Amino acid sequence: MQQLDDDKAENVLNIPLTGKSPMADAMIVASGRSARHVSALADHVARKLKEAGVAQVRTEGLPNADWVLIDAGDIIVHIFRPEVREFYNLERIWSSDVATAHAASH
Repeated sequence: MQQLDDDKAENVLNIPLTGKSPMADAMIVASGRSARHVSALADHVARKLKEAGVAQVRTEGLPNADWVLIDAGDIIVHIFRPEVREFYNLERIWSSDVATAHAASH
């Protein structure tokens, strides 16, 4: 979360998955301003996770960088270009509270 904040990611959400899904404890969803920004955000987050001692960090979606998925085991990070994020709307799927807040902000 801190790395995304430092790199000026937009609309960063931390969605707890404990009790909702066995695949991870948390899902972080963020937006980058462009494919280049998404790519840089993903690179920095993956590097920071490895520095923190996460043994397996898998990244999917590069070099296209419309939507990059970083799977770090207990944490999954999705970084989107804004229009791609809006299309898939993962917040709605995983958290009704977040979807309600997201809809209210439009």
